[in-house]
Amino acid sequence: MPYASNSALPASVRHHLPAHAQDIYREAFNHAYSAHEGEADQEARSHRIAWAAVKRSYEKIGDAWVVK
Repeated sequence: MPYASNSALPASVRHHLPAHAQDIYREAFNHAYSAHEGEADQEARSHRIAWAAVKRSYEKIGDAWVVK
């Protein structure tokens, strides 16, 4: 299920990532979700791709995600 806004993202994403990282996550998830339509692991794969996109620009230091 694609996300229309950051407020629709899973709580684990909303509560841990800064707003810009949430934008990256949402856009990557939505793109991956449509690209992998019909695949059995579509949603799980889309979440993995979205986290990978966030990790290209952000890193976790302690409990906070900060820009690289």
